[in-house]
Amino acid sequence: MTQASRVSYFFILAVIVIAGGLHLATPLVTVLFSYFALCRLNFTRHKWVSIALFLVLLSAVLYGLGFVLTQALKALPSIASESIPKIIAYARDHHIDLPFNDVEGLKAAVMDMMKDEFKFLGNFARSATKEFVFILIGVVVAVSMFLNPGFEKKGARLKQPSLFSSVADEIVRRFRLFYDSFEMVMGAQIIISGINTLLTAIFVLAISLKHGSVVIGLTFLCGMLPIIGNLISNSIIVGIAFTISPRTAIAALVFLVALHKFEYFLNSKIIGDRIENPVWLTLLALILGERLMGIPGMILAPVILNYIKVEAAKLPPAKNLPVTPDQTPASPDGGAKRSSVQGSAVLE
Repeated sequence: MTQASRVSYFFILAVIVIAGGLHLATPLVTVLFSYFALCRLNFTRHKWVSIALFLVLLSAVLYGLGFVLTQALKALPSIASESIPKIIAYARDHHIDLPFNDVEGLKAAVMDMMKDEFKFLGNFARSATKEFVFILIGVVVAVSMFLNPGFEKKGARLKQPSLFSSVADEIVRRFRLFYDSFEMVMGAQIIISGINTLLTAIFVLAISLKHGSVVIGLTFLCGMLPIIGNLISNSIIVGIAFTISPRTAIAALVFLVALHKFEYFLNSKIIGDRIENPVWLTLLALILGERLMGIPGMILAPVILNYIKVEAAKLPPAKNLPVTPDQTPASPDGGAKRSSVQGSAVLE
C-alpha cells in the first residue's frame, strides 16, 4: 500500500468520524442523495437541464417530507391511545398472558419510547432553519460535484507528479467507491421501498384504514431503513387495524408477513449476494449509526458496512499468518510451509 493510499483511507475515515462527532450527518446524506438524483436525471447533454429538474424534484420531496412528518407527529399519539387498550382487552378475552397488566403504565411507556425515537424529528421541526441551511449546503456541494467531479479544478493539475496529486487521485478513488456503495445500497432500497409502499397503499385503501396518508408516507420513509424500518411501519399498521377490529389486525399481520417474504425475493433479484450481510451485523451497524448520528446514521450504516466490505475485498491477503498443523504440509527439511489466506469476498 502506497503512502497516498494510506492518507486517503485516513481522510475518508476522518470525514465519517467528523460527520458523526459534529452532527453533520444531515449534509453528508444530503450530498449523497442529491448527487444520486442528479446522476439519474442526467439524460441530456446539458447539465443545467438536469439541475433544473433536480431542483423541482427537491422542492416536491421537501414539501412531502414536511407534510408526512407533521401529520405523523400529530397522529401517532392518537394511534397509541386508541390501539393499546384494544390490544390488551383482546389478549385478556382470549387468555393470552402479556408481560404487562397496567394499561396506563404501558401507554406511558410507549409514549416515552415514541418521544425518544422521534426526538430527532422533533428537533428537526424546532430547528428547521439550521437543518435547512445544512440541506442547502449539501445541495450546493452535490451540484458542484456534479459539474466538476474531480478533486481539483479543471486545468489546475500540476505537470509534474507529486504527493499532492497522488493523494488527490486516491481520495477521489475512495469517495468513488463510497458513492458506489451508496448507489448500490440506497438505489436498491428505494426500489424495494417503492414497491412495498405501492402494495401497502393498495391494502390500506382496500380496508379503509384510518390515517392512510400517514401510513403510506411512513411506509416509504421507514423503507429506507433495513429491518428496523419494516418493524416500525408494520407495528403502526397493525396497531391502527386493531382500532377497526381484531380480524382486520390479523389480516393486516398476515398481509405484512407475506409482503415481507416477497421482499426477500426482491432483495435476491435486485441486490443479489453483493451486499448480503448477517442480520446481527446489520442490526449492530444500525444501532451504532443511530447512537452516533441519529436517523441519518441509520441510513448511512448499511452503506458504510458495504463500503468496508468492498475496500477489504480489494486489499491483498494477509501474509505469514499462523496455520494449524493439519493444514500445513511438511517440507522435505522437516519444516513447515507457510500458506496465505485466500480472499473469500467476491463482488459481482
